[in-house]
Amino acid sequence: MSVPPPTVTFMTDTKGIRGFGGWLGVVLGSPDPRKLAGFYRDLLGWPISSEESSWVTMQFRDSDGKPIPANLAFQLEEIYERPVWPNAEGKQQMQFHLDVGVKDVAAAVEDAQSLGAELADFQPQEDVRVMLDPDGHPFCLYLDA
Repeated sequence: MSVPPPTVTFMTDTKGIRGFGGWLGVVLGSPDPRKLAGFYRDLLGWPISSEESSWVTMQFRDSDGKPIPANLAFQLEEIYERPVWPNAEGKQQMQFHLDVGVKDVAAAVEDAQSLGAELADFQPQEDVRVMLDPDGHPFCLYLDA
């Protein structure tokens, strides 16, 4: 006897969930949150907002450097397994990735590599470069025209 899949209902009201104030945080697990936060500070040019040994945050900024209601945080994961890209059966898979818009992809790749990023072996698109941060989290550099 097969069970039908559950019905998915999407909200038609574009205001989002009740009480959502517009702030969003993205958290990356890391065996060394301070080191990974330093990598993203240098990659994105955003200052670190708060720093503890197990939790570091930086606030997102717009193109003029003004804070927006979102942050990128780095959380200590004492048991950490580096994700693989592309996904492989039986290996730690990425949970999500960051897309970073840039004006010059080739120059951004060079800069990211000088900060400790790796160019992933697998590149699924011609106009995007998949990079791996020092902890193995994939992020994409794409032309933000």
